Amino acid sequence: MATGSFAVMDEQKLKRFHWRALITTGLGVFCDGFDLSSIGIVLPLVLASFGIAKIGGIEAGLLAGSALVGAALGALIFGVLGQRGRKRFYGLDVLLMGVMAIAQAFAPNLEWLIAIRFVLGIGIGADYVLSPTIMAEHANRADRGKIIGLGFGLMWPLGALGAALLNFALAGLGVSADLQWRLVLAAGAIPAFAVLYLRRTMPETARFLARLADEPGEAVKVIHTISGQNVAHPAADARPFGAVFAAHARMIFSAALLWLLFDIVVYSGILFGPSLIAKSLGLGPVEFSLLMSIIFSLPSAFAFANFGLDRFGRKPIQVWGFVGAAAMLLLFAVLKQNLAALPLLGLFVFGLYTVAINGPSIVSGAGILGVELSPTRIRTVGQSITVVGGRIGASISAFLFPLLFTSIGEVGVIALLAGVALLGAGATYLLVPETAGKSLEALNDDDMADTVAVAGQ
Repeated sequence: MATGSFAVMDEQKLKRFHWRALITTGLGVFCDGFDLSSIGIVLPLVLASFGIAKIGGIEAGLLAGSALVGAALGALIFGVLGQRGRKRFYGLDVLLMGVMAIAQAFAPNLEWLIAIRFVLGIGIGADYVLSPTIMAEHANRADRGKIIGLGFGLMWPLGALGAALLNFALAGLGVSADLQWRLVLAAGAIPAFAVLYLRRTMPETARFLARLADEPGEAVKVIHTISGQNVAHPAADARPFGAVFAAHARMIFSAALLWLLFDIVVYSGILFGPSLIAKSLGLGPVEFSLLMSIIFSLPSAFAFANFGLDRFGRKPIQVWGFVGAAAMLLLFAVLKQNLAALPLLGLFVFGLYTVAINGPSIVSGAGILGVELSPTRIRTVGQSITVVGGRIGASISAFLFPLLFTSIGEVGVIALLAGVALLGAGATYLLVPETAGKSLEALNDDDMADTVAVAGQ
């Protein structure tokens, strides 16, 4: 349980302020999901529009991966900037995403589109750092997992679903292929600009105001806004940045490793699911993705976020999610030769895999561990490191696993992914503590800042 001035805020029930914060942060995450997934959906149309026939070539890899590289850079930049203010830079991320989303529609060639998506990725990386940080620092203790899980872990796949539905609708309306991909990519600007005002009017977090900005009076005002109660002035955190980082580096890099392992599994899974099952069912990749999302992905993500994270804990959901994903992947490999004759069985097995991997998706993939295991003094830098871990994992999937498909075959790749999932389960169990139901101060010895302040008086 929290102690000190933040205890009042931590012990609040969910109220209107929290839901507004969820919508404000979550719509930006919706943009992230839309922007990162939309390029995969329209990739064949983009390449054809620029006269490129080979979908597996280096051009496709650069186009698909440029936003991932940009996101890693954006996370590092805004991880440092976030130490100077969460709200100060909040809104710049979605502004950047909105402008670059529109710019994609006017790209004259592939090189320009790759460059634009790289800059777009910087905005996405910024949001990966700022949104979970702000969610966590405003949230109450008992519902912090739900707030982050719904705002990040659920809104991201909703954004991906939105991109797929828009593409499906434009194709059904007979829009030309060149205009279709331009409209899909540009549509990411709509939720970005829609949430810009809300982000600029959201209050700075009380934890930043007290610990980093040394503005205890302003922190007390924010706590009063959330709780309606007056509290004593919390102390600034006078501890050296390097000393705090050194004390918590192992936890931060452990969280980064877990996000890396999750992204390897989840991004690579996209490569074989549609290719092995969709054709057998007479479905295209977009129709298959829509079916999986509506039946399996979104319901399970909502259940894990809304009912599981705070009740059962982060570790059990992630450990058993990885184990379940590994089991389904191994079963998928065994059944591979029979999938053409039993496509519905393949659909069901892949659906169960999707449900299982949503456990780690709601934990590591939602950025919970990075913000919970980093003290306020270094939180955005700690979160930026975990985001980079995830982008490395996604890049490994985007660039390495297509090559592995040709060298060790689909069964070999699927078995390898099962091994990675089991590694993720073991690493989760061994490397990180359970964070559910604990205040951010208790998790990170943040109350040491009060001790330092008293000792210095």
